[in-house]
Parts: sequence; structure tokens; C-alpha cells
Amino acid sequence: MPFAFMKLTEKFRSDTPSRAPHGPSQNRAKALRQKLLGGSLALLAGSGLVGVTNLIYNVVTARLLGPTGFAHATAVYTLLMLTSAITLSFQVVCAKYVASHETPQEKAAIFASLHLRAWMAGVSLGLVLFLFNRDLQSYLNLPDPTLISLLALGTAFYIPLGVRRGYIQGIHAFRALSMNFMLEGLVRLGGAYLLIRLGLGVEGAVLASVIAVIASYFLAIPSPGFHTLRSSEILISFGEGLQAIVFFSGQVVINNFDIVLVKHFFTSDQAGIYAAVSLVGRLVNMCAWSVVNTMFPVSAATRQSDREARPVLFMSLGMVFLILSALILGLWAIPSFLWRALFGAHFELGNYGGLAALLILYAITTGIYSLSSVLITYEMSRKIANTSWVQLAFSGALALGICVFHHSLSQVIYVQLWLMVLLFSLVALPLLRREIAPPEDQITFSRLKIAQSMSEKEVIAEFLRSEFHHPEFEEYRKDFEYLVTQPNLESDRENALRRALLFLRRGAMWRELPEDTEWFKVELTPTDLERIRFFPRAQWRRVAEGSFYLPEMVDPLRDKWQRNPEDDFFRKLDSVTTSVQDGSFNPTVLLIGVGEQSPLTILDGNHRMAAAMLAQPPANLETFQFICGFSPAMTRCCWYRTNVNTLSRYLTNLVRHLFYDPESDIGRFLESGS
Repeated sequence: MPFAFMKLTEKFRSDTPSRAPHGPSQNRAKALRQKLLGGSLALLAGSGLVGVTNLIYNVVTARLLGPTGFAHATAVYTLLMLTSAITLSFQVVCAKYVASHETPQEKAAIFASLHLRAWMAGVSLGLVLFLFNRDLQSYLNLPDPTLISLLALGTAFYIPLGVRRGYIQGIHAFRALSMNFMLEGLVRLGGAYLLIRLGLGVEGAVLASVIAVIASYFLAIPSPGFHTLRSSEILISFGEGLQAIVFFSGQVVINNFDIVLVKHFFTSDQAGIYAAVSLVGRLVNMCAWSVVNTMFPVSAATRQSDREARPVLFMSLGMVFLILSALILGLWAIPSFLWRALFGAHFELGNYGGLAALLILYAITTGIYSLSSVLITYEMSRKIANTSWVQLAFSGALALGICVFHHSLSQVIYVQLWLMVLLFSLVALPLLRREIAPPEDQITFSRLKIAQSMSEKEVIAEFLRSEFHHPEFEEYRKDFEYLVTQPNLESDRENALRRALLFLRRGAMWRELPEDTEWFKVELTPTDLERIRFFPRAQWRRVAEGSFYLPEMVDPLRDKWQRNPEDDFFRKLDSVTTSVQDGSFNPTVLLIGVGEQSPLTILDGNHRMAAAMLAQPPANLETFQFICGFSPAMTRCCWYRTNVNTLSRYLTNLVRHLFYDPESDIGRFLESGS
């Protein structure tokens, strides 16, 4: 049976499109990126205008009300932001279900069901706020319980507003969503200026926010001709709602509760200064969420494969990082006196670290958290996300940390900064490790022909035979050559010695193989060579051109060998090729795989197989002995599949066996046998 590598290579190249259909996947990824970029830019443009509007609103109210009045108004508005945990929960669930259903009837049914529930929640929460208005007034040191009563009215409309925005988001009407956010900001700005100038003071600022919410609700029209009076036949998972509430509860506490606590622990003047500093956090968060609001429905609608949604995640992270970098750089470049001129002399920090320094520190803190939000919401769009609970735990830790450490305003921010760095690390590492890992092989080959089963001790004896010429064994070659050339597999002592000898050079490799690996001697046909691939170590990466499958390596190997024959790698390959031609080579090749129909990776024998491909005349399959190890857990082995997960497992095992010395085992066996 001829090896026929040249014909096999041509056949394999012609069959490659059916094995790795990159075209449609690349087109889908490009479409996702375009949709994400277009929607994000629309929302980002709107968010930028909203951010400027909010900044002007806060500057106007700060200058008109002074630090104390501004602190009162900000505290009430922050309570409204805390209720946004429920608002955003309804929005994200509505967006996810609307995006993942096809027909307008299904989308309308989802909206109707959630809209009714949102009104029930909004009215209920509004009543609670109204009944406990004096308690909240006392805790926040507010001048009048009427402020909380106005907040209760705004809350009743604010929660169902989330469902309306969620529907708009779910149908990818990002411009309409952006316009609605802009409307809210403009109404709040204009209303606050007029009402404060009319003499209503803090009540005027709060009333303007309530009017803005009500106006946004009535103008957040889902779509032309939309009818909401229909019953829902679509079951909305309790788990989806729970994860949204858990996520946004953690988010609103992290983004807003520090303002409430500062209002409680610090004087009104200092709380007003901190409220001014927190404006930059709101701006950073708003810009980041312009990307998140686009990413969520785009990712949720991509149900074919998690891998197809991967560009959405990494593009979103990149966009948020660029936005944050630009904002922080801009804050750093603005001179301190401009901030004093903007907010007024009453907002001079004096001994509290400088307003500009606190602004930058707060922006960095919020930026790090925004990156965490991208990762958590991406995971939420694909499935139920356990990371939401991690975030909720950190929100509790943040509140506790500020309660304990609030000696100064800068200390309050540092508590948040270190907690956000830790949160990002805990959220990012597991998700990125999984997303960076390459997709599992979906290729199914014909079933291998099994010649006979083999024990592990037989395989170790064969493996050691092929390794025994290396320098690591020089001092043992004279004493143990008989163990290699004439192995007695019935002797436990000899088997243990061979294992210890093999581990002098290949211990790290052998330990990575799953414990349930079963070994077989197999007979390969030329067609079976299509499934064999090299392990992508350094020298093979140099010659490969995107694929490590054996037939696809023929032309790159030959071309680069001819161009650079003096290279050390090709010199070694030349010597192995000579031994293959004269029949003096070791014929055993070790392969590993998941099963009899899976791809196979060469564990030992890379150079021999490459030499066989390039030998003239070609080698024959009968001259080789193929031994293959199968295990369903082989994907966890870095020698079979190299990715972040398997390499981290490999490094863990290296550390675990760092102090293992196979030479001590060899010495102990020698002493026991003497």
C-alpha cells in the first residue's frame, strides 16, 4: 500500500471547504460587527448629547442651588436611579425576548405581558416611597418630605418606561432609543432651569426630573400601529427576570449608593462636592452603556453558536475601552481652574485632594466597572449568568466598605477602585478563558481499524524505546539498556523503572494524558492521514500556514526546506528523512484522540511522519507502528488541543510536580533490587 502523500494532499485540499466552512461564518461575524458598530455609534452620538445635556443640567443646578441644595437634589435623583434596578430589569428582559422571537405578534405579546407587570411594580414601589417619605427624609437629611413624594410619582412611570425602551431596543431601533434618552435629558434641563428660576428651588429640580420621566414614557412609542391589548402566550422565564434583577440591583448600588452614603456621613457641602465629582461617573457609565445597549440584543439574537457571537464581545470591549481612554485623557487635560470656573467657587475642595484629581480617580473607577458590565451583560445575553451574583456580592461589599472607611472623599473613592479592580478580575478571567479557547472539533471521520488493545506499561516501553537515544539518558544507558531493548512486562519493578526513566524527559507530557486513556495498536489507511495533525509547538508554527493537519503541511514544509536548508530544524528533518529511507528509524508513532472517529494529534513521532511525507521515494504505511490513546477527556490535554484552558491546566500540574525528582525514584528502585 503506497503512502501516496502527493495525491492525498491534492485530495485533502479539494475537500477542505467541507471540513472548515469559513465563508458563511466570516460573513455572519462581519454582519454582527456592522450591526454592533452602527447601533453603538447611533447610541453613542445620542449618549454624547445626553451626557453634555446632563452635565449642563448639573452645572446649572449646582450654580443655582449651591453645594447644599445641589446635594439635596442629587440625593433624590440618586434614589430614582436606585429604582432603575427594576426599570432596567424589565428593559433587558423585554429586549432579550423581543430580539430572540421572530414574528411581530410574538414581540407584541411579550411587550403586553411585561408592560402590565411593570405598571404593577411601579405603582407598588411608588406607594412604598410615599408611605415612608419621612423616614427617607430623615436618613438623607433632606429639608422636606415632599421631595420623596415627587420621587414616588416619577417611580410609578419610570419602571414601565423600561419596558417601552426594552421593546425599542429589542427591535434594534437604536436611533429611536437614542432620541428618547435625549428627550429625557432636554426636558429635565429646561424644566429645572425654569422651575428653579421661578423660585421652586430644590423642589423645582426634582419636579423637572419627574416631568422628564413622564414625557419620555408617553413618547417612547414601540412602533407605528402597535397594539398592546393582547394576551401573552409566551412563557417568560422566572430565571431571566431574577438574573436581571440581581444584575441591575448590583449595578445601581455600585453606581449610585456611594452618593447616598456620602450624603449620610458627610456634611451637605462635602456631599455636594462629591455629587459634582460623581457626574463624571454618570457620563462614563452612560457612554459605556451606549455600547452595551447595542451589544445585548445583537448577541441575544445570535443563537446559532456562541462562537459566532464572539466578535460582538471583543468589539464591545474594545469600543468601551477606547471611549473610557478618551474621556479620562480629556479629564486629565482640562486645567483645574476650569472646573472651579464651571461649578463655582463654592465647590472648591480645599484640603480634600483637588476636584480635578478626584474627577480622574472616579472616572477610572467607573471605567473599570464599565468593562465588567460589558462582560456580565454579554454572558446574560447568551444564558443565565452566575456573574450577576458575584456583582451583587461586590455591591454589598462596596456599601460595607464605605460605611467602614469614610475618613475623606478620596478614601471613599479608593474603596470603590480596589473593589472594582477585583470584580473585573473575577468576572473577566473565566469568561475570557472560555471565549479565547478555540472551538471544539466538529469533524467526524471514518472509524479507525483497531488491531489490538495495549496496556499502559506496553506503551511506556515503546515510548521509552523511541526516547532512549536522547542525552538525558546518557548516564543510564549502560545500566538500563536491557530494560529498553528486552523489556520484561511481567516485572513490576522493571515497569516502575521504565516509567521513572521516561519521566526524566517526558513526565510533564505523560501527566497531562487523562487517567482513563485506553491504548490501541491501529492500522491506518491513506485516507486516515487526513485526520492526523502536528502539535503546534514552536518549530511547527514556523512552517505551518494556518493548519497543522499533516497533508496540509506538505507544501509549506517542502518550500521552506528548499529556501533555507541550513536551518537547524530542517537539518534535523534531513537526518530523519535519511533514516526513514534506509529503514534505520524507530517505526513507532504515538497518537492521541477523543475517539475512533475524531482527529488525531501526534504525541511522539512528529519528525518521523514529516520525513515520511517528504522522503523520495515515499515511505509506506506498513513500515510504521501506530499506537493511539483514546479518552473522552482528551480535549483537556494541551498536547491534543492547545488553548488557554488546557495550558493553564498544564502550568498548574507543572507547579504541583515542581519538586518531583524521577532520579530519586530510579535510585530507590536500584537499591530495592540490589
